[in-house]
Amino acid sequence: MRISELARHSGVPVATIKFYLREGLLPKGEATSATRAEYTGAHLRRLRLVRALVEVGDLPLSRVRAVLRVVDDPATDLHRALGTLHYAVADDPPAPEDDPGWDAARRRTDDLLAGLGWRVTDHAPDRRRLTRAVAAMAELGRPVDDGALRAYAAAAHTAAEHDVARIGPGDTREEVLEYAVLVSALMEQAMTALHRLAREDVSATRFAAPGERGERERGG
Repeated sequence: MRISELARHSGVPVATIKFYLREGLLPKGEATSATRAEYTGAHLRRLRLVRALVEVGDLPLSRVRAVLRVVDDPATDLHRALGTLHYAVADDPPAPEDDPGWDAARRRTDDLLAGLGWRVTDHAPDRRRLTRAVAAMAELGRPVDDGALRAYAAAAHTAAEHDVARIGPGDTREEVLEYAVLVSALMEQAMTALHRLAREDVSATRFAAPGERGERERGG
Protein backbone atom coordinates (compact mmCIF):
# COMPACT_ATOMS: atom_id res chain seq x y z
CA MET A 1 0.00 0.00 0.00
CA ARG A 2 1.10 3.61 -0.55
CA ILE A 3 1.63 6.04 2.29
CA SER A 4 -1.77 7.64 1.66
CA GLU A 5 -3.41 4.22 2.09
CA LEU A 6 -1.35 3.58 5.22
CA ALA A 7 -2.64 6.88 6.61
CA ARG A 8 -6.23 6.00 5.75
CA HIS A 9 -6.07 2.54 7.34
CA SER A 10 -4.28 3.72 10.47
CA GLY A 11 -5.96 7.08 11.01
CA VAL A 12 -2.52 8.72 11.26
CA PRO A 13 -1.93 11.76 9.01
CA VAL A 14 0.66 11.42 6.25
CA ALA A 15 2.77 14.20 7.80
CA THR A 16 2.91 12.31 11.11
CA ILE A 17 3.84 9.06 9.35
CA LYS A 18 6.70 10.87 7.61
CA PHE A 19 7.84 12.22 10.99
CA TYR A 20 7.84 8.70 12.45
CA LEU A 21 9.84 7.51 9.45
CA ARG A 22 12.43 10.28 9.95
CA GLU A 23 12.67 9.45 13.65
CA GLY A 24 13.21 5.76 12.95
CA LEU A 25 10.04 4.72 14.78
CA LEU A 26 8.61 3.21 11.60
CA PRO A 27 10.74 1.17 9.17
CA LYS A 28 11.09 2.50 5.66
CA GLY A 29 8.88 1.08 2.95
CA GLU A 30 10.14 -0.67 -0.16
CA ALA A 31 11.12 1.98 -2.67
CA THR A 32 9.30 1.65 -6.00
CA SER A 33 10.63 4.91 -7.47
CA ALA A 34 12.60 7.94 -6.41
CA THR A 35 9.57 9.43 -4.67
CA ARG A 36 7.36 6.45 -3.81
CA ALA A 37 7.47 3.48 -1.46
CA GLU A 38 5.20 0.56 -0.71
CA TYR A 39 4.13 -0.39 2.79
CA THR A 40 2.77 -3.65 4.18
CA GLY A 41 0.59 -4.93 6.98
CA ALA A 42 3.71 -5.03 9.18
CA HIS A 43 4.05 -1.26 8.78
CA LEU A 44 0.39 -0.84 9.70
CA ARG A 45 0.83 -2.91 12.89
CA ARG A 46 3.96 -0.96 13.88
CA LEU A 47 2.22 2.34 13.16
CA ARG A 48 -0.72 1.39 15.37
CA LEU A 49 1.66 0.49 18.19
CA VAL A 50 3.60 3.75 17.84
CA ARG A 51 0.35 5.71 17.77
CA ALA A 52 -0.85 3.95 20.92
CA LEU A 53 2.44 4.65 22.70
CA VAL A 54 2.59 8.32 21.68
CA GLU A 55 -1.05 9.40 21.63
CA VAL A 56 -2.65 7.12 24.22
CA GLY A 57 0.32 6.27 26.43
CA ASP A 58 1.64 9.85 26.13
CA LEU A 59 5.23 8.57 26.08
CA PRO A 60 8.18 10.71 25.00
CA LEU A 61 9.99 9.45 21.92
CA SER A 62 12.95 8.22 23.98
CA ARG A 63 10.66 5.81 25.85
CA VAL A 64 8.92 4.79 22.64
CA ARG A 65 12.29 3.83 21.18
CA ALA A 66 13.10 1.79 24.28
CA VAL A 67 9.85 -0.15 23.96
CA LEU A 68 10.36 -0.72 20.23
CA ARG A 69 13.88 -2.06 20.81
CA VAL A 70 12.35 -4.71 23.06
CA VAL A 71 9.61 -5.48 20.52
CA ASP A 72 12.24 -6.04 17.83
CA ASP A 73 14.49 -8.23 19.99
CA PRO A 74 13.38 -11.86 19.56
CA ALA A 75 15.56 -12.87 22.52
CA THR A 76 13.30 -10.90 24.88
CA ASP A 77 10.34 -12.96 26.06
CA LEU A 78 6.87 -11.48 26.12
CA HIS A 79 6.80 -11.10 29.92
CA ARG A 80 9.91 -8.91 29.85
CA ALA A 81 8.57 -6.98 26.87
CA LEU A 82 5.34 -6.25 28.73
CA GLY A 83 7.35 -5.29 31.81
CA THR A 84 9.39 -2.80 29.78
CA LEU A 85 6.15 -1.32 28.50
CA HIS A 86 4.51 -1.12 31.93
CA TYR A 87 7.56 0.52 33.47
CA ALA A 88 7.74 3.00 30.57
CA VAL A 89 4.08 3.97 30.96
CA ALA A 90 4.07 4.25 34.78
CA ASP A 91 5.38 7.37 36.46
CA ASP A 92 8.15 6.75 38.97
CA PRO A 93 7.78 8.99 42.03
CA PRO A 94 11.01 9.54 43.93
CA ALA A 95 11.28 8.22 47.45
CA PRO A 96 11.82 11.00 50.01
CA GLU A 97 14.95 10.84 52.12
CA ASP A 98 14.84 10.28 55.89
CA ASP A 99 11.05 10.11 56.09
CA PRO A 100 9.87 7.68 58.80
CA GLY A 101 6.33 7.78 57.40
CA TRP A 102 7.55 6.76 53.96
CA ASP A 103 9.74 4.00 55.38
CA ALA A 104 6.80 2.58 57.35
CA ALA A 105 4.56 2.71 54.27
CA ARG A 106 7.22 1.01 52.19
CA ARG A 107 7.47 -1.83 54.69
CA ARG A 108 3.70 -2.25 54.55
CA THR A 109 3.84 -2.34 50.76
CA ASP A 110 6.60 -4.94 50.82
CA ASP A 111 4.76 -7.05 53.40
CA LEU A 112 1.50 -6.84 51.44
CA LEU A 113 3.07 -7.95 48.16
CA ALA A 114 5.04 -10.70 49.86
CA GLY A 115 1.92 -11.94 51.65
CA LEU A 116 -0.01 -11.96 48.38
CA GLY A 117 2.76 -13.94 46.72
CA TRP A 118 2.85 -11.58 43.75
CA ARG A 119 5.92 -11.93 41.55
CA VAL A 120 6.88 -8.30 41.00
CA THR A 121 10.31 -6.71 40.91
CA ASP A 122 11.74 -4.58 43.69
CA HIS A 123 12.19 -1.66 41.27
CA ALA A 124 8.64 -1.66 39.89
CA PRO A 125 7.48 2.00 39.73
CA ASP A 126 4.05 1.06 41.03
CA ARG A 127 5.59 -0.16 44.28
CA ARG A 128 6.45 3.46 44.98
CA ARG A 129 3.07 4.68 43.77
CA LEU A 130 1.38 2.32 46.20
CA THR A 131 3.77 3.36 48.97
CA ARG A 132 3.03 7.02 48.27
CA ALA A 133 -0.71 6.45 48.61
CA VAL A 134 -0.34 4.47 51.84
CA ALA A 135 2.01 7.09 53.30
CA ALA A 136 -0.30 9.97 52.36
CA MET A 137 -3.35 8.32 53.92
CA ALA A 138 -1.44 7.80 57.17
CA GLU A 139 -0.14 11.36 57.17
CA LEU A 140 -3.68 12.70 56.74
CA GLY A 141 -4.87 10.72 59.74
CA ARG A 142 -6.80 8.10 57.74
CA PRO A 143 -4.43 5.13 57.61
CA VAL A 144 -5.63 2.37 55.32
CA ASP A 145 -5.92 -1.01 57.03
CA ASP A 146 -4.56 -4.29 55.71
CA GLY A 147 -8.04 -5.62 54.99
CA ALA A 148 -8.78 -2.71 52.67
CA LEU A 149 -5.45 -3.12 50.89
CA ARG A 150 -6.12 -6.81 50.36
CA ALA A 151 -9.63 -6.08 49.06
CA TYR A 152 -8.22 -3.63 46.51
CA ALA A 153 -5.51 -6.12 45.60
CA ALA A 154 -8.07 -8.88 44.99
CA ALA A 155 -10.12 -6.64 42.70
CA ALA A 156 -6.99 -5.55 40.83
CA HIS A 157 -5.79 -9.12 40.36
CA THR A 158 -9.16 -10.21 39.00
CA ALA A 159 -9.07 -7.34 36.49
CA ALA A 160 -5.49 -8.25 35.51
CA GLU A 161 -6.45 -11.88 34.93
CA HIS A 162 -9.26 -10.69 32.65
CA ASP A 163 -6.81 -8.43 30.77
CA VAL A 164 -4.31 -11.21 30.13
CA ALA A 165 -7.02 -13.72 29.19
CA ARG A 166 -7.98 -11.51 26.25
CA ILE A 167 -4.54 -11.95 24.65
CA GLY A 168 -4.94 -14.52 21.89
CA PRO A 169 -2.35 -17.22 21.12
CA GLY A 170 -2.04 -15.93 17.57
CA ASP A 171 -1.50 -12.28 18.50
CA THR A 172 1.79 -10.75 17.42
CA ARG A 173 4.10 -9.06 19.92
CA GLU A 174 3.11 -5.67 18.54
CA GLU A 175 -0.59 -6.48 18.85
CA VAL A 176 -0.12 -7.62 22.45
CA LEU A 177 1.84 -4.50 23.39
CA GLU A 178 -0.62 -2.20 21.62
CA TYR A 179 -3.41 -3.84 23.60
CA ALA A 180 -1.41 -3.45 26.83
CA VAL A 181 -0.95 0.27 26.16
CA LEU A 182 -4.67 0.73 25.59
CA VAL A 183 -5.54 -1.23 28.73
CA SER A 184 -3.08 0.79 30.83
CA ALA A 185 -4.24 4.14 29.49
CA LEU A 186 -7.97 3.58 28.99
CA MET A 187 -9.32 0.58 30.87
CA GLU A 188 -7.65 1.75 34.08
CA GLN A 189 -9.70 4.93 33.65
CA ALA A 190 -12.79 2.76 33.18
CA MET A 191 -11.99 0.85 36.36
CA THR A 192 -11.59 4.10 38.29
CA ALA A 193 -14.90 5.35 36.89
CA LEU A 194 -16.68 2.13 37.84
CA HIS A 195 -15.23 2.33 41.34
CA ARG A 196 -16.57 5.87 41.77
CA LEU A 197 -19.98 4.87 40.41
CA ALA A 198 -20.04 1.92 42.79
CA ARG A 199 -19.25 4.23 45.71
CA GLU A 200 -22.14 6.47 44.67
CA ASP A 201 -24.46 3.45 44.64
CA VAL A 202 -23.27 2.21 48.03
CA SER A 203 -23.52 5.71 49.47
CA ALA A 204 -27.09 6.08 48.20
CA THR A 205 -28.03 2.72 49.66
CA ARG A 206 -26.55 3.53 53.05
CA PHE A 207 -26.96 7.26 53.52
CA ALA A 208 -29.72 8.58 51.22
CA ALA A 209 -33.04 9.57 52.78
CA PRO A 210 -35.93 7.11 52.18
CA GLY A 211 -37.55 9.44 49.66
CA GLU A 212 -34.33 9.83 47.73
CA ARG A 213 -33.82 6.07 47.64
CA GLY A 214 -37.32 5.64 46.21
CA GLU A 215 -36.69 8.21 43.48
CA ARG A 216 -33.42 6.51 42.67
CA GLU A 217 -35.07 3.11 42.35
CA ARG A 218 -37.66 4.61 39.97
CA GLY A 219 -34.87 6.12 37.91
CA GLY A 220 -35.51 9.68 39.12
